Amino acid sequence: MPNEFLSPYGVRSMSKYHKEHPYVLTVRGEDKVVNYEPAESQTGIFGGNSNWRGPIWFPINYLLIESLQKFHYYYGDDFKVECPTGSGQFMTLNQIANDLSNRLIRLWLRDKDGKLPCAGASNGIGSDSRDGQRYWFHEYFHADTGAGLGAPHQTGWTGLVAKLILQQGDFGTLAKRDPFSDL
Repeated sequence: MPNEFLSPYGVRSMSKYHKEHPYVLTVRGEDKVVNYEPAESQTGIFGGNSNWRGPIWFPINYLLIESLQKFHYYYGDDFKVECPTGSGQFMTLNQIANDLSNRLIRLWLRDKDGKLPCAGASNGIGSDSRDGQRYWFHEYFHADTGAGLGAPHQTGWTGLVAKLILQQGDFGTLAKRDPFSDL
């Protein structure tokens, strides 16, 4: 569901549900609170990054896509699940993998105003007038806006987008419509 794990840009590392309903664990009479944080952490703990409390992390999304493809190979087109949950729309596991691939690819597609979602990161990248011409491979991405976060040179795992683009082109499932029409 879009108000939980599914983002326009992939699968969040923590449900957006926790934005309004933080997870609370009481340890020895002290409440430990975990909030949904779609970008950088709101505290300096753990170096200031969100440590998996909401952003889009490319390697996890990529592994999810590969797993869905493998399970589709086993179960085939007869096995369908509701996606997004509560939508009434049923898809094969391969269709879900294609949808997730296109959501990740969307990070590098210009919106109707010509802006790249992955630009405009909190670390200053995107503020230079030339940055609109550059395609950064950030460490992770803001789950609600797609802005690139963390180190901007994660070509090791974020560079996997190239394989997704190739795969979607080969399968003929690369989004051929306005990628922001359903936002």
